[in-house]
This record gives sequence, C-alpha cells and structure tokens, in this order.
Amino acid sequence: MKLVTIEDNGREQAAVWTDRGIIPLTSLNEQFGTNWDTDLFTLLQKNQFNALRSWYSNEHEQLVSVPSLPVSDASYRALYRRPGKIIGVGMNYWDKAIELSGRPPEDEPVIFLKPDSSLIGSGETIRLPDVAGQVTAEAELAIVIGQTCKAIREDQAMSVIAGYTTSLDMTAKEIHARNPRFMQRAKSFDTFLSLGSSLATPDEYENLNELEIQTLHNGHVTHRNTVDHMIFSPAYLISFLSNVMTLHQGDVILTGTPGSVTIQSGDVVSCQIDGLRKLDNRVEG
Repeated sequence: MKLVTIEDNGREQAAVWTDRGIIPLTSLNEQFGTNWDTDLFTLLQKNQFNALRSWYSNEHEQLVSVPSLPVSDASYRALYRRPGKIIGVGMNYWDKAIELSGRPPEDEPVIFLKPDSSLIGSGETIRLPDVAGQVTAEAELAIVIGQTCKAIREDQAMSVIAGYTTSLDMTAKEIHARNPRFMQRAKSFDTFLSLGSSLATPDEYENLNELEIQTLHNGHVTHRNTVDHMIFSPAYLISFLSNVMTLHQGDVILTGTPGSVTIQSGDVVSCQIDGLRKLDNRVEG
C-alpha cells in the first residue's frame, strides 16, 4: 500500500496512491461507510494504520468505482507536520563515513534530533539563515514507526515499521566544522528538514537491501547508494534507538545519506527513491 498527503479543499489529508490515481481517504469513507481518520499522523496515533492496510489488501479491487485524482494534478505536502520525534543518524554509509573522518566509523550510531520547527514538505523552500554559513543537503531514506516499542530485539524491529519515505536533511556545515559539539545547532534551523509526501509500506519492497537512495542537485545525481551499504541496517537502528528511548507511532528515523551537496540560493535539491515520489525543494538565501 502507498499513501500520500495532499492538499484538498484547503486542508492537508491522507490519500491512497493507486495505479489509477490518488483517492483521498475522505472518498473511501463516503463510498464504503468506513471511518478512517484522514490525517496520517492521527491515523497512526489511533492505531488505525494496520487496519487500513488489511482493509486495503482485501478491498482494493473495489476502488475502481471510486473517483480518483490524476497523479499529476494533486498538490503534495509533507506526510505530516508534527512528528513526536525526528531522529537523525549520521555517517551511516561506509563511503560517507570514511570521506568525512578519514577512518572507519564508530562501533555505535551517531544520532541527533531534528525539531519539528525545521520540517517542510515537497515544493516548499529551504531558507539559508545569514548566520549559518555554508549549508549542505543530504537525501535519506526515512523510516516511519507504526507501533510503539521499547527495547526490542533486532529480529523484531521490522515489524514496527509503518513504511518508508523520502527526506532531505540540511546542515550548517561551517558551524559543525567549528566544533563537533555544535552539531545539534547546525541541524536545527527552520526549514532544515524536508519530509516526503509519499509513504510505501514494507511489503512494497521485495528486497529492501537493493533499494537505492539518490541525492540530486539541480537535476543531476550527485550521490547514490543502496541500503545494503549502510553501516547500521534499518533493523539495527530501530532496535538500538528503542533501547535508548521509547519509539511511538509516527516517529521518524532518518537513516543517513549516501552523500551531501553544498546548496546556495536558486538551487533545487532532491531525494529520489524507487517507489516513492521524488522530493524536491528550492533554496533561497
């Protein structure tokens, strides 16, 4: 199942992304008498998400009778605006870690938090603060948690994933370079996280390890790598983080980037991942 968040009649709401087009959950409720919450974050919080997946797997053939919006006509927005937690993971690809530090990575993940005030969506503008200096952008696969969990084992971790989406993580590179302890400040400026508009459930990918993440700069692919080249796998990250903090429905984990690009006013930076809508953001100074 694939979902998107779109703007429809002046409000952001969840919709099913089908081969025929986009079908808002409001239309499903009207057509079938269901009562799905039409906000994706609330859908997760109310534990309706798995029920929707089950309903969709049994009833999706009936969607042919429901009017749909052409994919090209929809106005796409961030999946939701106020995740409980946005957790970043640094230097999680072998090539990237060695490039940045000149040595093999640490034995444990580098983690940081992104404030929800930094969050924007596809088509919105990344704004470069005057005090930030040089800024970089990084395309990343993001994990959306679908089930509250604490201290779970790695072999249990994949069962708590609601789905995957695209993301762009921005960093004030010069601030971070002055002192590694300044990383949290360098990551926390407004508009320094873009969250994708589409979510694909785990069953959409037969082999997650082969999934490729691309960073694009002004339409050109600058970095690309696959999940199997991560230092710490998605399952390991979820287990590791759940032993640090309780993970709740709707929490977002940014799994690291295959490579960053320096951005400046007028640029367009993008994240491209198969099976998901491309995430594009323009940059302004």
